[in-house]
Amino acid sequence: MSESAQTVSVTDRVKPVSFGISVTALHFIDGAAAAVASEAAVVLLATDGTTRRIEAATGAILSSASNGRRVVLGCDDGRVNVLDGGGEVQTIATDAKRRWIDNVALHGDGSVAWSAGKTASVRQPKGEQKSLDVASTVGGLAFAPKGFRLAIAHYNGATLWFPNMAGKPETLEWKGSHLGVTFSPDARFLVTSMHEPALHGWRLADVKHMRMTGYPGRVRSMQWTAGGKALATSGADSVILWPFAGKDGPMGKQPAMLGPLPTRVTTIACHPASDVIAAGYADGTVLMLRMEDGAEILVRRNDGVAITGLAWNADGARLAFATEAGEGGLLAL
Repeated sequence: MSESAQTVSVTDRVKPVSFGISVTALHFIDGAAAAVASEAAVVLLATDGTTRRIEAATGAILSSASNGRRVVLGCDDGRVNVLDGGGEVQTIATDAKRRWIDNVALHGDGSVAWSAGKTASVRQPKGEQKSLDVASTVGGLAFAPKGFRLAIAHYNGATLWFPNMAGKPETLEWKGSHLGVTFSPDARFLVTSMHEPALHGWRLADVKHMRMTGYPGRVRSMQWTAGGKALATSGADSVILWPFAGKDGPMGKQPAMLGPLPTRVTTIACHPASDVIAAGYADGTVLMLRMEDGAEILVRRNDGVAITGLAWNADGARLAFATEAGEGGLLAL
């Protein structure tokens, strides 16, 4: 990274952490950072820097999601497990055929969604389990920010499902394999990441398409900035920032690019209240980037090991990060 007048370092303020696992995802729950490993474990990182290993599954953990209070885990033995901030683990569902739980999602009200093969299922806190089969293997799941609606990404598009309504689900079509999926915070747009290096979006009011292309690699991490002004993504050697503040979203507009480095961005974490984005890179660098002017703050210097977990706590006062080798850090702001 080139040192410039805009680049500031806070590496001396980072508390080093050793998670002792190969981290695949990082979430904050009830003030603790939860580092998820593929090999059945979750390590909870307390504010004082101490860690606690939780055996959260009997097999491999394939997927995870959090709503800030719990982490839901999709496992290779067909179980859907939920971990709370106290370290308690509960199995809330088991696939009848013991299929892999490829994708999971958590609603703000505590409802859980998961998928196994072509089947997407949901369970509300006090409701029964409901399932929907789609045309092909589910690639991603996301709850709408308003109401009880689930987006299901799959081959050739996405399906919008109201589990509590008897009507036929709505299908949004676009050729190709759709993997991750996300609603905009105002629920006006739906965006999917694709197997090819591109995103695709729909304006839900009129199902107008939004083609978001130009990536050199596949987008594996995407997150909305504070207030839904923009969608920040990986997939390149800088953070790609698509504008969504106007009524047309990114239609006819070019994305901004922040934090360019000679290595790819691996994971994104947007500050919950400010126009700041944390970005982790394949070479181990972690930067905080200010959207207004692109100013950079160096949080971690590169060491050749990819950043695989990155998360802010609920009020944005702490940033945690982790590498695929299990090393990481905690920055208090």
